[in-house]
Amino acid sequence: MPRPIHFEIPADNPERAIGFYKGVFGWNFQKWDGPMPYWMVLTGENTPGIDGGIHPRAHPGQGPVNTVDVPSCDEFAKRVRRRGKIVVPKMAIPGIGWLAYCTDPEGNTFGILQADDKAA
Repeated sequence: MPRPIHFEIPADNPERAIGFYKGVFGWNFQKWDGPMPYWMVLTGENTPGIDGGIHPRAHPGQGPVNTVDVPSCDEFAKRVRRRGKIVVPKMAIPGIGWLAYCTDPEGNTFGILQADDKAA
């Protein structure tokens, strides 16, 4: 059964958001060496939970997104289209996998991610 594996927090000022979450929860952050400004969020070890990321907000009103691990981005995109929408088509996240952003019938955004370290 696919499960949430990652969260993303959009921020108008990522450095300010990092300071907030580090100060409140003690989370650790690491700048990602990828094609966009992105900081990996490490929320802990050896306890239930997931890690995530912080990135610059793309548009006003953009909210947090949870990403679900799926065995096939293409297959789950077909399932989503029957009940919701694909809002950002499948794209490669180099060295990570294939990611698409979707919305459910309530307008909530979520990601579907197929792991593939050869994605480019």
